[in-house]
Amino acid sequence: MSNNNNNAAAAVIAFASGAVIGVAAALLLAPAPGREIRGKLTDLGETTADRVKRLAREAKFRVTPKSKGGGYEYDGGDAWI
Repeated sequence: MSNNNNNAAAAVIAFASGAVIGVAAALLLAPAPGREIRGKLTDLGETTADRVKRLAREAKFRVTPKSKGGGYEYDGGDAWI
């Protein structure tokens, strides 16, 4: 059983390292200048960060309870006038 876990871990490590090497090669061999590529990566990172923040806010809204709880109680009708 541990042999399967070792093989799975090795596959994940190989995939991740291959992805990192592929990204590095793409950046080094890109026809655009480094400054332009860094700008594109910065923009991509900012838009990704904004999207993650938006999704986190939406998730927090969906998880929070919709009712206010027991804090609002009817006290005889004076407050409704």
